[in-house]
Amino acid sequence: MKKFLMITGKLFLWVFVTLALLTAGFLVMIYMVSRGPSEQIRNLFVTSVRETSAAGFLADIFLSEQEVQEIVAANVVEVGEINTDTDLFTFTEEPGNTDEESPDIEIVDVRGALYKGKMMIVKDPSRVKVGICDEFDKNKAGLTLLEIIDKYDAVAGVNGGRYNDDNGFGKGGQPEGIVFSEGKLVYGELDKTYNIYGFDKNNVFICGKMTGQEAVDKGFRDAVTFGPALVVNGKAVSTTGTGGGLNPRTAIGQRADGAVLLLVIEGRQTSSLGATYLDLIEIMLDFGAVNAANLDGGMSSSMAYEGEEILNNCSIKGARDMPTAFVVER
Repeated sequence: MKKFLMITGKLFLWVFVTLALLTAGFLVMIYMVSRGPSEQIRNLFVTSVRETSAAGFLADIFLSEQEVQEIVAANVVEVGEINTDTDLFTFTEEPGNTDEESPDIEIVDVRGALYKGKMMIVKDPSRVKVGICDEFDKNKAGLTLLEIIDKYDAVAGVNGGRYNDDNGFGKGGQPEGIVFSEGKLVYGELDKTYNIYGFDKNNVFICGKMTGQEAVDKGFRDAVTFGPALVVNGKAVSTTGTGGGLNPRTAIGQRADGAVLLLVIEGRQTSSLGATYLDLIEIMLDFGAVNAANLDGGMSSSMAYEGEEILNNCSIKGARDMPTAFVVER
């Protein structure tokens, strides 16, 4: 018995010392990033963790709240009044009449210095809509991206809009903001103002800030809340610094010919640290976006196609439950 207690005690001591050393090393690393000589690394660290649900507190360990707020304010997307010009879209063919010589859905690898991901190009915008979970309730789980795709018998999809996610442990069953699905207002209030991104009944992707009633009057068919807007009327929105931190990202946009751009960037991995909002803007412009907006990101960022598993490497193992997704009909 005495020998057993000695072995157990040594084991606990070893575990304690190991954890103490790891914690000390981690804190030293955080200190060097926060108080080290590189302002750029510090800014990327602060903006990156502040955009997460669970790790935002890391920015506050060695920096004051005022310092953190100053860093965040110096690296943002500055979106003013948004007025989408629908005349900039020149759809060359009716939805559904795709050119047989080119694929109706194309997936392209995208790469940058610190990130990699995939762009899905959907030629027919009428096929892209918002799929929703079975019931909106913060105390109930939403559906995974693959489950939402299966529910709508869709061929592809990406994660959607903002949702309740308490410190990264939300159940994924309740959206935030406003949600239109298949021509109906399914979440949100008519007299409240929202940042809204989605398609009207003419299949034009619109970025806007308006009340629920104004969105109904404008004829939205499928839309969610998140943001910020990235490209409006063919021009990049204004940014300061990097426009945000390095994180997994999902974004949506539309070209002048109507084709929808669905982008997912991997992040928080050695092979792909993530993208800033400025990176998203540059990618969307390179692909010809007239309008584009950021969607939910982080651990939710995911893309699926043709019943396959998630195409991108997520920042966590396992799929997240969510209330909304942009899906592509067959």
